[in-house]
Amino acid sequence: MRLYHAEAWRIGTLCRQLKLHRDTVRRVLAQAGIAPPLTARPSIIEPFVPFIQDTFSKYPTLRASRLYRMVRERGYAGSADHFRHLMRRYRPQPAGEAYLRLRTLAGE
Repeated sequence: MRLYHAEAWRIGTLCRQLKLHRDTVRRVLAQAGIAPPLTARPSIIEPFVPFIQDTFSKYPTLRASRLYRMVRERGYAGSADHFRHLMRRYRPQPAGEAYLRLRTLAGE
């Protein structure tokens, strides 16, 4: 606790120096009433999300590789693999269909 407060060490520094897992250090700080800030970095794709959603609303079956080229022309600097991975969040899912499975006995 002294290293965190007086020396202003970060959680990662405490973990390396004390040879403890980061979850252990966070748990001890949380038990002491200190909630270390969990900051989420903004994604590189965030500025392009409205364009992606608009495009998917018009063309729901458009391939991610083609959409990647379109977004790349608009200034996206990420890789194609990462872009395809992120498209799963934004691609509209088709409505589920119910199927009746027919079972027949052998020889019928």
